[in-house]
Amino acid sequence: MSSESFDYVVVGAGSAGAVIANRLSADPQVRVCLLEAGKPDHSRMIDIPLGIVGLLRFKTYNWYYHTAPQAELNNRRLYWPRGKTLGGSSSINAMIYMRGHPEDYDEWRDLGAPGWGWEDVFPLFRAMERNERGADAFHGDAGELNVADLGNPNPLGAAFIRAGVEAGLPANPDFNGAAQEGVGPYQVTQKQGRRFSAARAFLDGIRQRANLRIETGAHVARVLLEGKRAVGVEVRIGGTMRRIAARREVILCGGAINSPQLLQLSGIGPREVLARAGVELVHELPGVGANLQDHLDVSVIVPDRSGNSIGVAGNTLPRAIAAFFEYRRNGSGMFQSNAAEAGGFARLTPESRRPEIQFHFLPTILRDHGRKPVWGHGMTLHCCQLRPKSRGSITLRSADPFAEPVIDPAYLSHPDDLGELLAGLKLGRRIMASPAIASLSGGREIDPGPARQDDAALIDFIRAGAETIYHPVGTCRMGQDGMAVVDDRLRVRGIDGLRVADASIMPRLIGGNTSAPCMVIGEKAAGFIRAARNAPPAATG
Repeated sequence: MSSESFDYVVVGAGSAGAVIANRLSADPQVRVCLLEAGKPDHSRMIDIPLGIVGLLRFKTYNWYYHTAPQAELNNRRLYWPRGKTLGGSSSINAMIYMRGHPEDYDEWRDLGAPGWGWEDVFPLFRAMERNERGADAFHGDAGELNVADLGNPNPLGAAFIRAGVEAGLPANPDFNGAAQEGVGPYQVTQKQGRRFSAARAFLDGIRQRANLRIETGAHVARVLLEGKRAVGVEVRIGGTMRRIAARREVILCGGAINSPQLLQLSGIGPREVLARAGVELVHELPGVGANLQDHLDVSVIVPDRSGNSIGVAGNTLPRAIAAFFEYRRNGSGMFQSNAAEAGGFARLTPESRRPEIQFHFLPTILRDHGRKPVWGHGMTLHCCQLRPKSRGSITLRSADPFAEPVIDPAYLSHPDDLGELLAGLKLGRRIMASPAIASLSGGREIDPGPARQDDAALIDFIRAGAETIYHPVGTCRMGQDGMAVVDDRLRVRGIDGLRVADASIMPRLIGGNTSAPCMVIGEKAAGFIRAARNAPPAATG
């Protein structure tokens, strides 16, 4: 088995891993290896924002996971797309730039993660950002991550915003500004009409660094350990198993599914999970794979009579052809759409300190993640619960490193979650029945539909149709108690030379989309790693 040696081995080139590889390789004195299981990101489907429709339908750049049967969702196995390419899920997502609520990070700090409060992370968000609106008290304009307003927003988004105001929510032009609550347009990670993923932001400009090796098609099978120290990884590249040594550290950035799976495959995790899978226990850490949280989502769909929606109907083909050539000429038009062009955040009670519900408005009919085209024109409002109390898990199916793990989010297993999601669905219905939308829909509703009016019928609708909105976190959570997997500097507890830096370290799910927060997690991790390298040797007695 061939081997090679680097100072740092980064596993996963997603939102966090791309940042870490960039920052560590800025020092020419160190060698960095970035391993990505997926293919290179050279694809028009990735570059074109509306290509998200194809990215979610096919396995080319997508792990294409499915959950275990969900008892509270009619035993359905839910589809979980996750990015499998350079840039990770930032290369297949809806490009929404969202930081979350400041109190989310203060909550992390108070749960045992000093240095992770809002005052600690806000400067990193601002420094990383290159916002085309310009710099102000909330935004930066000198970072690598391009953030923009949609160049050609669909007019139905403006109608949704008016409807939200009619339903009692404030208009909010900036969800990352002075307040999160309200309805407004989403800013997106795009530049000149193209997706601006973590790979474009943090890897494209540095791929030629002599001290940085980027390997795609590199599926890591396990972390190599000598006693209680990580010394490298075993990885399959091009059908050949190889060992890559890490002189200083291994950093796992595989996300909330792959990072706990890799720890468990390496013998780090809950004793009973490893025993069941036939993996020898090296270091018992009961929290590995526990604490899985995700945003569950349910949709309100109404027809559109304006002709502005993106739909599959008799007049679609000529419009689509014209739009494609407009995009090729100018990088504008329908193909610049990220689909989820507008949205909002709502508190369910006046006493709430933070919004409990997030909305994503789409000027199209979307079912089953777009995998099944729907005939006709319409509008979809996704309503998701931001802070679920349900907790699930990621566990090994077997000792096979190439087998999909058991993904069990345990949706709605906490009794409070169903009530909040139901309240969010009712508010979403009210918005979509407000005059600004009703004037376009004729007052008609497709889903949940006029036959579903009482709570029992709406709960049945939720159980039959709720889906993920793609934000799994928490499975290698940060903290100081016995179930914490990493400390506040993202070091795996009890193992030297090993860190985790991705959505899995979040103690609790933030109130919003998770891509930008993962980039900041990568920034924090890189700072910790550089500080450890530059620290003087410990004194000996």
